[in-house]
Amino acid sequence: MAFDAFQKRKERQLLWLLLPALVPLLILTIYPAVYAVYLSMTNEALTGVAAAKPRFVGVANYLRLFSDGRFWNSLFVTFVFVVGSAIIGQFVLGFISAIALRRKIVGAPVFGAAILLPNAAPEVVAGFMWISMLAGGDHATLSKILVFFGLPYVDWLQTFPLFMVVMVNTWRGIGTAMILLTAGLAAVPAEVYEAARMDGANPRQMFMRITLPLMAPTIFLYMLISTVSTISVFGLVYALTRGGPGNKTEVISVYIYNQSFTAFQIGYGAAGAVVALVVSLALGIAYVRSLKVEV
Repeated sequence: MAFDAFQKRKERQLLWLLLPALVPLLILTIYPAVYAVYLSMTNEALTGVAAAKPRFVGVANYLRLFSDGRFWNSLFVTFVFVVGSAIIGQFVLGFISAIALRRKIVGAPVFGAAILLPNAAPEVVAGFMWISMLAGGDHATLSKILVFFGLPYVDWLQTFPLFMVVMVNTWRGIGTAMILLTAGLAAVPAEVYEAARMDGANPRQMFMRITLPLMAPTIFLYMLISTVSTISVFGLVYALTRGGPGNKTEVISVYIYNQSFTAFQIGYGAAGAVVALVVSLALGIAYVRSLKVEV
């Protein structure tokens, strides 16, 4: 009995300790998500009769959403954006950077600082920085370089819009990938590598059979964080292209914004936000269960 009382008192103490974190989570995350689900089942708008007297419409917004080709295009663009920048670009370049920093190379601190520097710039600021380099006309930085070498200038954001957005987001996220993967590499015991060398293993075999298997939890954790955060990227894409040209870079976050605050259809935009939330949750659960990692 005394032990049970002690356990209950300890649980109450832990709950009080968690309360400062639970309250902001409830107010800033759970309540907005629940309210978004409610809005998605109404015809709430910013103008017109629906703005003054919104009414419940059930799943009408979802039926309209799933029959909208522009919505499916935004999901496809988001898929390409996430795979290209988060899974391929940031992971591969971040892993290479992490391995490089583990080795004794000249100027390693400068290299690490240069990789982390993009994180210092907010999304919108980074977007306008890259606009100055990629925009059309002969005043853009890359255009001046091309003209200097006798080549015609290119409007990169019009000719290769999605590739440019993927490249810029990759540039911004390499630092985060490098930090997490460097921590994962540091957790691999050096004795394991020494034993493998003594057994005659070459660097490729050690990487494939030691480094990757032992880093699998770190890699999947990074993939989870990177995938979910990339799905929600808005400021960078909106600053660069606003979803254009021709919706070629309209990721799901920009689609939701356009429907909610450009077309003034709050309820319909909320339906898109709920779908994006469900996709993020499904991906998160899949990542965790695929390796049975406790996150």
